Amino acid sequence: MSANKGWWVPPEGEDNLSKKFLRKTRESPLVPIGVAGCLVIAAYRIYRLKARGSTKLSIHLIHTRVAAQACAVGAIMLGAMYTMYRDYIKRVSEDAEK
Repeated sequence: MSANKGWWVPPEGEDNLSKKFLRKTRESPLVPIGVAGCLVIAAYRIYRLKARGSTKLSIHLIHTRVAAQACAVGAIMLGAMYTMYRDYIKRVSEDAEK
């Protein structure tokens, strides 16, 4: 039996979690922004749970979910628009100059 039976060591070529996260962030920077926005909105709405007044809890939670999803979808849309700009408009103008 091995002494390190409970520990898993990634293969040599794989990055650890923080390096992988930083690499993915450099590739598409709007994903972490969308996740952070989603978490901030959800945390704020849960914080405001006490001051919801006469609104039912289920309605408040639905509004929280919709606001958080809107932030995430907005970040995805901005990323898609930036990618389209970079791939089609910017590249076409660079090719025309050559």
